[in-house]
Amino acid sequence: MKVRLLLLVVWLLPASAFAGDGDPKFKVTTKRDNDAVEVKAEKGKALFIIKSPSGISHAVIEREGEKWPDAVVLRLHLKGLESFRASNGKVTLDASASIQDGKPKVRLWKDGKEDAPLDEKSPLWTDIRIVGGDGKPAQELPLKDGYFEVALPRAFFEGNPKAITLNWIDFYRQ
Repeated sequence: MKVRLLLLVVWLLPASAFAGDGDPKFKVTTKRDNDAVEVKAEKGKALFIIKSPSGISHAVIEREGEKWPDAVVLRLHLKGLESFRASNGKVTLDASASIQDGKPKVRLWKDGKEDAPLDEKSPLWTDIRIVGGDGKPAQELPLKDGYFEVALPRAFFEGNPKAITLNWIDFYRQ
């Protein structure tokens, strides 16, 4: 009798009880067949690892859960970041990142207003790191096996948009 009861209890539990219920789920659509987006998600954080051989493309990321995780980080495996854009349907963030005299130089603006750059005090400030193939801050471009790490700000997810659209252009695109 105990065995039957145990089986009944297991049968009544939802499948998600065994599948990392707290992990966020996403649907990712890319422009090109050879673009690849790997999602590493855990409760409270999502990391999107983006590889784009052509160096110019876009992706749409739709949340399938109730809300976005507290932290959303993108790793763009490019050689250079001429242009980056993230849109949530209401706000558009634009950026470019380069290295000058061995130090990162990041420009960030919103809604196409390049002449009104955002600064670190803005709630929409987006932290962008340039990481070399050795995992350390890069000293020069083009990157060799490195990436641009973009931490999207919480303010970008206000209103809990269903999807975000990302666009990128590599300085050294093919």
